[in-house]
Amino acid sequence: MGVIADFPSSHDYVVRDLKSSIRDAFARFDTAFEAGREPLDAESDPRMFGRWAQLRLSKGTDGGHDYDERVLRMTRSAAEGDIPWTSEDVRFLWRAANALMNYRHTNYPELYRIPLAVIRRLGYQERRRVLEWWTPEWFRQYHRPVWDALHDQLNDVLTEPAEHGPAGVVRNLIWECDDVASALAEEYGARLTALEVLPLLRHWNTARSSKPSGKWLKTAATLLTPEAAGLVREILVLVAAHREKTIDHVADNGYEWRETVFLHERTAVPVRGMVWTCELIDEPWVASLLGDVALTCGTGIGGSGANCRSERLANAAVNVLARRGGLETVASLARVQVKVRKKTVLANVARTLDAVAAQAGLSREQLLDRTVPTFGLGPDGVREEKIGDCLVQLRADGPALRFVNPAGRSVKSAPQAIRKDPALAELKTTLKELKQTLPAERFRLEQALIEERLWRWRQVTEFFLDHPVTGLYARNLIWQILQGPAGLPVRTDTGWELIDPRGRRIQPNPDTPVQLWHPIREAAEDVRVWRDHLLEHGVRQPYKQAFREVYLLTPAEEQTRTYSNRFAGHVLRYGQAKALLNQRGWTDLSIGHWDYECGGQSEAVKDLSGWRARWGMRIAGDPEADGWGTASFCASEQIRFHRDGQEAADRYDYAYREGVPLDEVPPLVLSEILRDADLAVGVTSVGLDQQAAGGHEDYWHSYGFGELTETARTRRDALTRLLPRLRIAERAELTDRFLRVRGDRRTYRIHLGSGNILMEPNDAYLCIVPGNDRAAASVFLPFEEDGGMLSVILSKAFLLADDTAITDPSITRQLDA
Repeated sequence: MGVIADFPSSHDYVVRDLKSSIRDAFARFDTAFEAGREPLDAESDPRMFGRWAQLRLSKGTDGGHDYDERVLRMTRSAAEGDIPWTSEDVRFLWRAANALMNYRHTNYPELYRIPLAVIRRLGYQERRRVLEWWTPEWFRQYHRPVWDALHDQLNDVLTEPAEHGPAGVVRNLIWECDDVASALAEEYGARLTALEVLPLLRHWNTARSSKPSGKWLKTAATLLTPEAAGLVREILVLVAAHREKTIDHVADNGYEWRETVFLHERTAVPVRGMVWTCELIDEPWVASLLGDVALTCGTGIGGSGANCRSERLANAAVNVLARRGGLETVASLARVQVKVRKKTVLANVARTLDAVAAQAGLSREQLLDRTVPTFGLGPDGVREEKIGDCLVQLRADGPALRFVNPAGRSVKSAPQAIRKDPALAELKTTLKELKQTLPAERFRLEQALIEERLWRWRQVTEFFLDHPVTGLYARNLIWQILQGPAGLPVRTDTGWELIDPRGRRIQPNPDTPVQLWHPIREAAEDVRVWRDHLLEHGVRQPYKQAFREVYLLTPAEEQTRTYSNRFAGHVLRYGQAKALLNQRGWTDLSIGHWDYECGGQSEAVKDLSGWRARWGMRIAGDPEADGWGTASFCASEQIRFHRDGQEAADRYDYAYREGVPLDEVPPLVLSEILRDADLAVGVTSVGLDQQAAGGHEDYWHSYGFGELTETARTRRDALTRLLPRLRIAERAELTDRFLRVRGDRRTYRIHLGSGNILMEPNDAYLCIVPGNDRAAASVFLPFEEDGGMLSVILSKAFLLADDTAITDPSITRQLDA
């Protein structure tokens, strides 16, 4: 037989996918060997001969102790020959040797003679790539006899010599499997290998458990020096700014695959050691930097998603913040709570916040209220510092740095004289932290609206209205005395009051219970009055409050009883929908063509005020187009509700799967869950773009020009108030579903849900890629709309009202068709 047929069938992965040309070469070698001749073309094809010689060792007898002397001679010849080996050859030889080692071949020096010889022909970085999974540690743990026989040679092929300098010393410890590891070797090598730091670097490289032991921390404390503490700060800043990288691979058999790498495990281990060491460093930068690391490592690829770039590092940073305790950790944990969606990390953050809150005798929400940093800002949200001859302003409104030169003129960028000043660097760091805190506060205030939080009025004024950061948002929100009147905050000589749309002032007592106003509790006329008031007085809210959509139970939902079909049957761009839902606090959604067992079905899950919502999703699309991986499109299904703590007895528990009758779900919970669904459909539906609809044209037409959802009706309501104020008012009118715009060349109907355009008189579709229209951008909007569709519609309306000025040929061709 031949080397391929004789190779152990239990390890045929080594030879299964060999190209036909390689198989033909092996067959020629087999024929010559069986005939007692030396393979004639061994010299003309030495690489294939070396591979064949390695496979020939599978014929060893007595457990691999006794090999044919001719085989040994050929093996040694291949090992000693000057052969131009490739890295793929080396991988093949190591795979073959390891397979035979697992198949009772115990003459390890002969079995690994060729692999050990040929790997020395590669550079050290290539050697480590080949042996990434077959390290000396792997042999020592799983195949100790190989380690006992060959440990000196295994270590030698991976250990760079002293003449490679400090970078080589670092690479010997950490290797060079990602960009951070490369930076540690090349940029920080000299400092990391200094006498006062190197012992601690070696100690960091032992951080392999989930938490540090007391002994580990004690050792780190004895090794920690000021130089090492400075390096911890610099390197963790590097990690916090690091992002994943995509690497393309091609195997020997031509198989191609793509790998996304954030941090290799060999790099993550010492970085985790540095994170643990932060527990021993008493500096003001520690808590914020650990928050940055947790935020970067805890978010998914691309900065969103329900998974983590590095769960171990995210949890390590949160755990150190937990052990440090104290109020200074809260702001960092709050930022993580807003952005990260991985349940294990969020649970860790929640436990930490609860522990800190318990120490202070507060609830978690009360703790967050009291610990929002001010960044040194004054009551007006501005911090001023004199740096050299320049006045530098840090402004929360923006946020931004502004510069006033000695002549008193504002300039866009820092004057040359202060660009390297440490004080400016500190302000830039503060600006970065402020930019991260602002969206966290916006999110927290919206959650308070949804969860119907209650405060005393004195708490609202102290922690919200008077706060230079949170106050930017809180002062533009409507506050309501519990079961009483509501108003916008206004500062007076004696403190804060509330003023309603009719100008009536309300002065709550300090202990009066107060909550954020929600339109679901109000009469339609009161909501209309508030909307008119915001537009008339130019009040822009940080999120939709007065213009918030309300979703009440419909007759159809009373009929279906335990589920809502209101947002079923939509075709969504799966990746975009998943990312948006993750941002809104939904988790667990994961579908792909690989999921045969569940038929490509999954559910997005969200917990709110003691209730759990489940929104079904399934694959919609051709698996061939998606490469049989994650789906490009998904179809939405029913939404069901369950009480908190209600779990299924098993996956086929019918009562659990049915859910709770919708009339038992609190109206605000039902409304907010359906609002999320409407938002997801409104932003990610393929009905927004004919080109993206591929294969779903019927759905594109029905959604892109069909009945309006609640979000689109709210948009229509806003336009009803805005249109009379616009310079295109005489050319525009609202119909039931469209904004109708009269140009000089055509008349256009812009759908208020999708933004799609039809041209009269023949309803021809007009494709316009949304752009930045200055006139539309200058229009005051009473809220920052999620998805920005109102801005898109206005931009298109301004463009088409002046259609004779359009010069873009991609548009004019359609107008003239």
